[in-house]
Amino acid sequence: MGIGIDLVKVDRIEKAIAKWGGAFTARVFTGREILYCQKQKRPAEAFAARFSAKEAVTKAFGTGLSGGVSWKDVEIVRSDSGKPDIVLGGRLKTLASEMGVSRVLVSFSHDSGFAVAQAVLTGDK
Repeated sequence: MGIGIDLVKVDRIEKAIAKWGGAFTARVFTGREILYCQKQKRPAEAFAARFSAKEAVTKAFGTGLSGGVSWKDVEIVRSDSGKPDIVLGGRLKTLASEMGVSRVLVSFSHDSGFAVAQAVLTGDK
């Protein structure tokens, strides 16, 4: 039903965190995402991967960050097995229902100063 991809430089996110600190992370990430990333060995990489995943998901919906969609409408959580799961909220949750989207699949990685993510929307329509 939709596919999205995004690539971001880790140092771009690292610089945003250094410049704006908690104001940046609180605007883009949920509390659970912030707690998870801050516990990682390299927090900037974890934040960058999630930033990229959020972008990929909004692109898969064809909205980007417009039409009432906000960063926190996409939350990346870890399943018990460790794989990333997407929790939709706000405008994207409504849009998913309207479109018949039943699952949002996401994969992301980081290496050599970059983070990349891909998202796929599946459903019945």
